[in-house]
Formats: sequence, structure tokens, C-alpha cells
Amino acid sequence: MRFLKILLKILGGFLLLLLVLLACMVAPVDDTPYTQMPYYQQWKQEATALPANAPSLLGDSLKVGWAKVNFTPLTPTPTAGYGVRQGAHYKSVHDSIYVRAIVIDNGQTRAAIVAADLLIMPPAVTEQLKTKLKSTGIAFENVYLGATHTHNSMGGWSGGIVGRLFGGKFNPDNVTWIADAVVKAVQLAQKDIRPASVGYHEVADTARIRNRLIKGGPIDPYIRTLQLVRNDGTKALVCSYGAHSTIMSSDNIVLSRDYPGVLVDSLEQGEANFAMFMSGAVGSMSPKIEGENDIIQARAEADSLEADVQQQLLGMPLSSKAAFRMVTLPLPLREANPRVTLGWRLRPWVFNWAFGDFPNYVKAMRIGNVLMVGFPCDFSGELIAEMSAYANQKGLKLMVTSFNGGYIGYITPDKYYDRDTYETLVMNWFGPYNSAYFQEITRDLVDKMSD
Repeated sequence: MRFLKILLKILGGFLLLLLVLLACMVAPVDDTPYTQMPYYQQWKQEATALPANAPSLLGDSLKVGWAKVNFTPLTPTPTAGYGVRQGAHYKSVHDSIYVRAIVIDNGQTRAAIVAADLLIMPPAVTEQLKTKLKSTGIAFENVYLGATHTHNSMGGWSGGIVGRLFGGKFNPDNVTWIADAVVKAVQLAQKDIRPASVGYHEVADTARIRNRLIKGGPIDPYIRTLQLVRNDGTKALVCSYGAHSTIMSSDNIVLSRDYPGVLVDSLEQGEANFAMFMSGAVGSMSPKIEGENDIIQARAEADSLEADVQQQLLGMPLSSKAAFRMVTLPLPLREANPRVTLGWRLRPWVFNWAFGDFPNYVKAMRIGNVLMVGFPCDFSGELIAEMSAYANQKGLKLMVTSFNGGYIGYITPDKYYDRDTYETLVMNWFGPYNSAYFQEITRDLVDKMSD
């Protein structure tokens, strides 16, 4: 009998400890409307304080330089992209990975566009860049960051449980390796700046993209191309598309740039001297693939997109007197609200322990009549049509890119928030109401960056 009492006390104490632990780790989901939250008021203050465009933004003329740096690791690293791999190292190098940089100067502002063949531009890399970019003379605030979002590139660049799941065991040397490649690419691009003209075009390719969240749902089908032509005839292209770079499957553990790599290589062999790919609004968007294997499928996707670019270049008008402006603003957010069920969430301290706690930003660059807006997330292609229509009314063409140096999970339409899916539950870390919030952010930037 005495033994039973002792056992019950032990079990009771254990149960009490478990309940206390759960109370410290979980809480009800915070569904307060975003317009009633302090972070929203903070954003509105930042947006209001941002100066509007001015005629002086035209400058004298555009000058452009570009460069790429091969940052293929010297030895295999974990392969970032698919959690099912559990951080397995890639077995071979199918194609090398690069950081690409374009530096633009209009006599008043000098800024850079940087894209890396990575799953995302890792927040830990961003933190190093804030210091290391000073050696280039271009501050972090004047660098527009992006990634190709290949799921077959180097990992080991993020600590915490989540980072290890998607990118393998953390290695700080990998962070420095990437940051140094970015800095080198920006430095090299500045050494070859020449007068240039700029043009833009977009064309729909519905045959190569699908909505993976809602069968038959809305897509962002446009491949968007920014063309920079220097006076000596040399040409650079910046292309963006919304299909996930997931043609190389989780079973094929090789280092690869996926279809964006095939595309830029083909463009550099034919249409341009230099090409860059930036992942667009990829949230819930997947490629439509065909072919016997990953390699053939990636080639088919890239060939279709290259044909689209060829079509765009035929009638693209160019201007040497293009408006140019770069803006980086802090991105205020609701406190971390990652859900374990539809009604319950982990407390912020648990999320920060599992993922890390980094600042996030929104970046915007206007080149001519093009407004590039970069968010730190998988931004949903379903949201683009409404935002683009608003920009068009203001005389701007909108190019939204993902993975701008931070990462906050997926931004999907608010109407899907209560769906129990990977994109809307597992990877929605700072909702709800984020699609409405981010669309409002975009409208504010359009208002400030338009004429």
C-alpha cells in the first residue's frame, strides 16, 4: 500500500511537471486582426516617413556591371531543401553553384542585385553581410538579395532544430563561405561598370507552373525579364518565375541549381552575356514537369522559359534615362505564432530556440517602370494578380521575389489559414492575416516608389 502511494505521488508530480511545461511551451493562437496590432502601426509609421519619389531619382544615366562567383564547396556539405533527407551530404556535383551580382549606378545611388544558388539567402549570412559589404562601398541597405530556391544546394548554414531539418548540421564556416562569395561578386561587378539602357517585359507561361495547394487554383504564370544593355552591346538579363525549384527530387542527392541553372546557362550561351534568376512568388507554386528523369525534366522546364525570354527580347523598348531607387525597411511582424494544431501554437521563445531570432526586412528597388519587391518568405503566387493590378494603375510593373535575406515561412492567402496543410499550418509561422498585411505593404511601397 505504501509503495502504491509513493508511486501515485511520483506520477502526480510528473503529470504536474508536464502540465507546467506544456503551459510554458504552448498557448492559444493569437488571431487578433492585424490592423489592431502594434506591428501594423509600426509599419504605417515607417511607410509614412518614407520619402516619395522625386525627379532627382533619374540621375544622369545608368551604369551597370555584373559578375558571378563560383562558391561550390571544396568538400561535400549537407544538402539543403528536403527534410526527408535529414541533412544527408550530397554525393556528387552535378553542376556548380554561383553567386551572381549586378551593380547599378545612376550617379546618385549605387546598389546591387544579388542572387545565390541556394534554398534561401540564409539569415546568418545576412548578418555577416551587414558588416562585410562595407568593404565594397555598397551598404547592406542598398543590396537587393534573392535566391534561386534550388532544393539541391549546400546546407549547414542555419542553427536550431528547424535549420538542421532542412539544411543539415550547422557549420559556421559555411556561412562565411557564402558571405565571402557575395562580397567578392559585388566587388567584381563594380570593376566593370559601363553606361547602359534598361528594358522590361513579361509573358505568361501557364504550361510550366501549377498550384500545388489548391488543385486548379490561381497561379502566377508570368516569367518576368529585366534587360540591361550596355553601350558596347553586352547584355545582362534578370529573370524571375514562380515555380518552385524542386524538379531535382529528394532521392537525387547531388549538388545542382535545378532548372534555374539550366536556364541561365542557356541564356548566357545564346541571348545574353550574363543572366541571373531570382525565385519569384513560389509559395504554393510548383513546376509542371514532363520527361523520363530529373535532368530531362529540368531541361524541358528551362527550354520553355528560354523560349519565353526570346519572345520578350524581340520587342522590348530600352531607356537610358530610367528612374532608379533602392529602399530597405524593417519588417514589423506579429510575434512568432507557429501552430501545433489549428487552435494552439508554440510560444515565441520555443520558436526562437528551434529556428533562431533574426531581424527581417522588406526590400524594394525601382528600375525604370519596374518595381522589384523582395520578401523574406515563400510568397504565394496567388496574391500577385491583385498587387500587380494596383501597381499597373500607378504606372509600375511589379516583380515580387522571395528569400531576401530573412525567412519567416510561407505567406499564403488568408482564406486558407485554417487548412491543415504543409503550407498553411506547418509553415505559417507569423499568421494570421499576413496576406492582407503583405499586400498592404506592397501597396504602400508602390505609392511611395511611383511617380
